[in-house]
Amino acid sequence: MIEASIAAVPGLLASFLVLAALVAVPTALAAKALGRPWPLRTALAVQLAGVLAVTLLPGDAGLQGWQCDTGAPSHLFTSAGSLLNIALFAPAGFLAVLVFHRPVTVAAAGGVLSAAVELAQSAVPLGRSCSVTDLAANATGAVAGSLAGALWLWLRRTPPRRPLRDLLGGVALAVAGATAVTAVFDSRVTGVDVVALDEHERDLVESSVQAGEWLTSAAEGIYGSGTEVTGSATEKSGARLKITVDTDRGSVSGWWPDKELLSASSSNRRGGAGSLTDKQVGDTADEFARRWVPQYATGRERTIRSVGDGPTRIYRVTYRRHPEDGPTPARLALTVDVTAGDGARDGTGARVTGFSVGRAAEPVPSGRP
Repeated sequence: MIEASIAAVPGLLASFLVLAALVAVPTALAAKALGRPWPLRTALAVQLAGVLAVTLLPGDAGLQGWQCDTGAPSHLFTSAGSLLNIALFAPAGFLAVLVFHRPVTVAAAGGVLSAAVELAQSAVPLGRSCSVTDLAANATGAVAGSLAGALWLWLRRTPPRRPLRDLLGGVALAVAGATAVTAVFDSRVTGVDVVALDEHERDLVESSVQAGEWLTSAAEGIYGSGTEVTGSATEKSGARLKITVDTDRGSVSGWWPDKELLSASSSNRRGGAGSLTDKQVGDTADEFARRWVPQYATGRERTIRSVGDGPTRIYRVTYRRHPEDGPTPARLALTVDVTAGDGARDGTGARVTGFSVGRAAEPVPSGRP
């Protein structure tokens, strides 16, 4: 909380100084008027002003309204953020015990204050983040400060005021506060496990890297060795990632972690002169399909169609299943032309320059009919 507050709240120190002055002066004057020692009471007021400044001044970070981070990191009470939160509330608990001489009530009030702060961060659009971890750390700080104050009173041989009343009042306040906070959390607040979300995002990034390596390898296999990646894009769809890799010889896309290629399109726009026989086209297409997308070619009817003439001629090869064989699955369509230029596919005068899986239009490299 404190780390986020320092980064998210502009002018935090200046705001605290102004707020501290606003509460310190009236507190000191009121204490003197009542004939009570004013230094401890003024210090407690300043400390509470610091708590409010750090936790409730508007910032530019946070979850959506009525949300609260319920994720518990493994370093719950050892992280820098948790230790700073404990240090924020501990002095207030210590000073309050010295002022009121009721450690149990002060500890319970510190826990209620911590819960109220987190609920306010969730309910009011302050740009702050409600967190169960912060609530636990703040309450721990309040209890630790109260224990330190009780120890100080014991060392000074100053007994608590009405210890039985303090015990009963503190327990009653703790039970009432816990009941109220639980009721509000259950009825209004939506829990968000930020820890799990962070782990998921990290896994997603790692998965994207692995997917990119897989598609880069596929691009080299399709377009030839020496293919260089120029860019990539990732699109999430459910539990899968659709990855597209652009290279200096064309693009390739596929599903991860299925390792299922979806399409490819060569950037080499001009084929060689001459024509190919159906056998040459079919053999080249079959070889490619067996290697890269066998699930869409095996056991399906193959058709070959010639489009254009001369260097613009291409051959469209489609693999389909007969309707009587069952529901028609995705169709595989490939584009084949006469070998020419760098990055040509191995084969007898033919290469695959593109393919697609699905119901989309058959692939046609840029500049082709």
